[in-house]
Amino acid sequence: MAGGPERKKISLRERLARPGPRKLLAIDGGGIRGVLSLEILRKLETELREASGRPDYRLADYFDYISGTSTGGIIAAGLAIGMSVDEILAFYEESGKQMFEKARLIERLKYQYQSEPLAQMLKKVFGADTTLESDKIETLLLLVMRNATTDSPWPISNNPYAKYNNLAHAGCNLRLPLWQLVRASTAAPIYFPPEVIVVEGRDFIFVDGGITMYNNPAFQMFLMATVDRFWCHAPSQGQGWETGPDKMLIVSIGTGTSPGARDELTPGDMNVLFNATTIPSALMFAALNEQDFLCRVFGDCVAGNPLDSEVDTMIPSVGPHRQKLFRYARYNAELTRGGLDALGCRDVEPKEVQQLDSVEAIPALRKVGRAAATAVKRDHLNLAVFKP
Repeated sequence: MAGGPERKKISLRERLARPGPRKLLAIDGGGIRGVLSLEILRKLETELREASGRPDYRLADYFDYISGTSTGGIIAAGLAIGMSVDEILAFYEESGKQMFEKARLIERLKYQYQSEPLAQMLKKVFGADTTLESDKIETLLLLVMRNATTDSPWPISNNPYAKYNNLAHAGCNLRLPLWQLVRASTAAPIYFPPEVIVVEGRDFIFVDGGITMYNNPAFQMFLMATVDRFWCHAPSQGQGWETGPDKMLIVSIGTGTSPGARDELTPGDMNVLFNATTIPSALMFAALNEQDFLCRVFGDCVAGNPLDSEVDTMIPSVGPHRQKLFRYARYNAELTRGGLDALGCRDVEPKEVQQLDSVEAIPALRKVGRAAATAVKRDHLNLAVFKP
């Protein structure tokens, strides 16, 4: 499904060696709400197609580094192999019900959805034999998952110069199947069973990267693109990328937020069950905002919804550094009643689009995504500097 014979593609090493400003794209996790982010990405792709004058232009032609967590990992991997946004949207619409196929009753004691349909869909899209080193991958790609065996986050990329991507290393990550890494990043507890990946003859159990600090992987991607430690096997032209608002652009795409204010909450309500059901989402929401906040502090923020009533949007850019490290644009939607009303989506019920697994909500999510996409402006990209 990816690309076409008329598209001119360059190898990853050629891309890394060429000079010029760098463009980076990050996509949050969020289950089926990924279709919301895809509508924002579609607007971005349309703007770049018009600016480039090429009707076959893809986001892989523009961005040098694409990162994603969970559902964002599916989208990021699809974009990185040259798929158009419409092709990925079609995948979600056609395969959503299969991906979220209910498990048998007895199996729901362990998890809610089966893994096999999702695994088969990912193999079909990415190829069962496609590894992380495949030349099908046109950009740097970062996928985030959690290694439950070692109790650690696992941000893994196809950077050919990274320490554990050395082909001489017995456990070289580049040999791992792309579909399986994407599946591991999406293995949300309760929804899907964990993914077991064999590294150096040892089984490691992986679960959804959304339960790490990097459900929004934007700032982690920035670190992995600029810190020399991650480029330790690179020649001089492949070391950490230069920083500056005219040398690096980061675009971050959300899948919608739904902060749940509880005005009627009392201390007595906060029992064990309440904490068990609310603390994980509270931590994920805080981590998502922290990544966004870091990007707005260290970057020159040109687009983004208010973070909170104290810091607001941080536009015009503020922070401790006069010299910003990159240009930054963040696009997202608030899925509360007030947020949907502000987007002109008054006929959309918040509960309909807040769920991570409601396939029936795809039309409504797409509508909200199209409304949120109106925030994408060509001047945010500064195309005179960051040319398509």
